[in-house]
Amino acid sequence: MFQETICGNFNNSTGAATTTTVWSAPPGAYFSGTFEVFNSASSPIATPVTATMTSTPAGALSATSGNSDTQSVDQPTDFAITVPPGASGKYCINLYKRVLA
Repeated sequence: MFQETICGNFNNSTGAATTTTVWSAPPGAYFSGTFEVFNSASSPIATPVTATMTSTPAGALSATSGNSDTQSVDQPTDFAITVPPGASGKYCINLYKRVLA
């Protein structure tokens, strides 16, 4: 089994919410994944950062200011984050695949 970790930061300084696909893979490339989104305490409190995963079953995350949300899913193929105006934070993805030797 092979584990891959991908982390990054997000920051929305625009006046509107933005949705960005931060990771994608072809179907069947990974058998499982754990996805996390953290919304900084300095982000506006009113609107949470949300994220969706195309997977089996589909996954969804929502983190209010100063909090994080995590979910594990099977067969992930993409991860998209929607960031409200003024929000910032980070995301981390742990992916798992089988490698035949």
